[in-house]
Amino acid sequence: MSFIEVLIPLSIFGCIFGIFYLFVTARNKERMALIDKGADASIFYSSKVKRVTPIWKVFILNFSLLLMGIGLGIFIAGILHYTLGVDEEVAYPGTIFLMAGAGLFTGFKMTSNLDK
Repeated sequence: MSFIEVLIPLSIFGCIFGIFYLFVTARNKERMALIDKGADASIFYSSKVKRVTPIWKVFILNFSLLLMGIGLGIFIAGILHYTLGVDEEVAYPGTIFLMAGAGLFTGFKMTSNLDK
């Protein structure tokens, strides 16, 4: 195992940990500053904004549409490759990413309709 093979997962973990750490510490500092100024702690738990749709339904909807988009992308890529002669290296990744993005966009639009 070379140095690069070890360095890549460590750098990815370090980036994710750094982002999470900065988010938590900045949030904590902001809250402490508001409390020092005499603000009530209830402002952190707003009762005005309530989710109508549970988060698990939104996740299931988006995940299922993503998987359907990937499946449809593989199917369309196969058609492009075998009937139209498009290179396999171009057809499969391009169509999979295109259809996965279309599935996620559809999920976004359907999620916004769930809240209405």
